[in-house]
Amino acid sequence: MCISNADCSGATPVCNATTNTCEARPSCLGLAKTCGAAGNLDCCASNIVTGGTFNRSNDANYPATVSTFRLDNYPVTVGRFRKFAAAYTNTMTAPGAGKNPNNPNDPGWNAAWNASLPADASALKGGLKCDPNNPYWTWADTAGTPYAESLPINCLSRFMAQAFCIWDGGRLPTEAEWNYAAAGGSAQNLYPWGNAAPDCTRANYYGCVSPYAANRVGSESPLGDGAYGQADLAGNIFEWVQDSQISPYPMPCNDCAYLVDTSYGILRGGAFYLDASTLLTSYRSFYASPTGQSIGVGARCARNQ
Repeated sequence: MCISNADCSGATPVCNATTNTCEARPSCLGLAKTCGAAGNLDCCASNIVTGGTFNRSNDANYPATVSTFRLDNYPVTVGRFRKFAAAYTNTMTAPGAGKNPNNPNDPGWNAAWNASLPADASALKGGLKCDPNNPYWTWADTAGTPYAESLPINCLSRFMAQAFCIWDGGRLPTEAEWNYAAAGGSAQNLYPWGNAAPDCTRANYYGCVSPYAANRVGSESPLGDGAYGQADLAGNIFEWVQDSQISPYPMPCNDCAYLVDTSYGILRGGAFYLDASTLLTSYRSFYASPTGQSIGVGARCARNQ
């Protein structure tokens, strides 16, 4: 029995409010396994990240403790987001939904954020073609080849990313959680795969694809994978995290997140059109508006154990 998604976990993280039973993620129902280097892995795989203590951005001045959680192995794909677009309404996200169970200060979804979402499904889809002068968006109005469906969805605002993850039985990761997973926890890796210098077998960054574009998620697996099995934590597309911008990091940090609304949101992970410096697990990028959309920005969802 469940009342909300917080009562569900693992392979059935979504609470059906009609039957009060936990169900599989809606973005995964009937979805073919088309991710990974060979295009035959589950796009919905979500590995456990075992919690612990580490230094944010590899800086001993900013330690943080993170509880165990799940982090999806791949960024959200076009195919998964297509199912969300088909179900989308502006008011589909319940107030308070998507709370991080490890953070008692997380209030979950704020109904006022509905005003920052597209008005309807048509507006949502239209907004996914976010830069007519730089047409490298991954969305297509109709389903394409398996390769196209397993591209990372880009042109997401932070509010769109949050709404998707909540609908799909998860939430956006906190910046500390994302950084912890990418750095391999206390290993404090320079890059998700370790400390070896980047190359195109490990990440998709400027010069790896010509003309530059996003790759199918997991194309650089397993060489580019992080310590907990997540792919694409460096390169391909930036990923929204839950936090708003603050510098330096807030202290102390025990499953912390900076949830005060500001004009800047935080992106992590680098993008296909930027150089290798953005692949470092310590790299932070601030987006001038959480409603902003870019060809280099998508999302990855975190989940309960």
